[in-house]
Amino acid sequence: MVGDKLLAQVSARLQALMGQDQMCGRLGGDEFAIVLRDVSDREIIRTTANRVIEALTEPYQVDQHTLYVGASVGSAVGPRDGKSVEELMRNADLALYRAKDAGGGEHFDFEPVLHASAEERRQLEVSLRKALDRDEMVLHYQPVVDANSENIVSFEALVRWDSADHGFVSPGKFIPLAEETRLIVPIGKWVLREACREACNWPKHVRVNVNVSPEQLLEPDFYEDVVAVLAETGLHADRLEVEVTESIFLRDASIARKALEQIMALGCSVALDDFGTGYSSLGYIRKLSFSTIKVDRTFVQGAAQNSSESLAIINAVVAMAKSLDMTTTAEGVETIEEAKLIREMGCDKIQGFYFGRPMPKNEALRLFDANGGDDERQIA
Repeated sequence: MVGDKLLAQVSARLQALMGQDQMCGRLGGDEFAIVLRDVSDREIIRTTANRVIEALTEPYQVDQHTLYVGASVGSAVGPRDGKSVEELMRNADLALYRAKDAGGGEHFDFEPVLHASAEERRQLEVSLRKALDRDEMVLHYQPVVDANSENIVSFEALVRWDSADHGFVSPGKFIPLAEETRLIVPIGKWVLREACREACNWPKHVRVNVNVSPEQLLEPDFYEDVVAVLAETGLHADRLEVEVTESIFLRDASIARKALEQIMALGCSVALDDFGTGYSSLGYIRKLSFSTIKVDRTFVQGAAQNSSESLAIINAVVAMAKSLDMTTTAEGVETIEEAKLIREMGCDKIQGFYFGRPMPKNEALRLFDANGGDDERQIA
């Protein structure tokens, strides 16, 4: 499998970095541990961590695919940070979470204050496990418009959490936690059902875009879930577009591909989100018939600032999509100047604050009423 071969290459790179009195091993999943003996100078730890991050972020070649992964490092030093192996490992893990929360590609030393962060995280997880039963989740919808006519062609459903215990919790905070704890699976099922139900109130030509995590795709009953939701809500399959990120290629790509092919056979479409920011592989795009490639907002903003690299990337993505009979959606468009630029570059659809922020379902519905409601709606 691609994931196993990738992990083998990661292991080999780590082994190559090890010097005298240093050893490494895999803990499980994509986590590895490095032990440094008799370290009196903390600069040695920082140097080793930076070398690890630099080595692991270089591209990998696996089965004719070019893959990219990120790396984060957390460290703890005995006896200051722990007098037993278990305590050192636990505290190094807390530092690792801190590095991941900072966006990845970072190294953090353990600090006692991280225990407070860990307790906050634990409490957040406890509340997240109760969120669906407490009816604390809600969906907001962000419009996606045709680049030329500026008519709404779809809405992306975005989950929000208003916790009774913690107040409004940022998606950037609870979505990664849901992924790590696999709570994203029941949350994702709820999002799919609610989004499809609401889409039945919109004009028939308007689709709903639903984000699906790799954890959901690896569930053996994912296809059955989609079939059941479409049957329950009455939404036509061609009005559902599933959005996935390139991270699906890092796990069991064959299972993810099969799941996506099954729902495409129903008539659903699949969009590749955040293209170019993660584990890019043109080979996967060739093998799986995505309907849409979404251009990440970082490239849109770069193009608006006349970045030659961002302009080249957008032009290349647009040209590739057209040749493969796919459409393109530019994300993060916030100004009329950005919209004009993206339109001139040939993107088919635009999404961003300029055309609407994520909004509650009643506000999304009013957008059609404001336009005269001239489109027949599919009422399930």
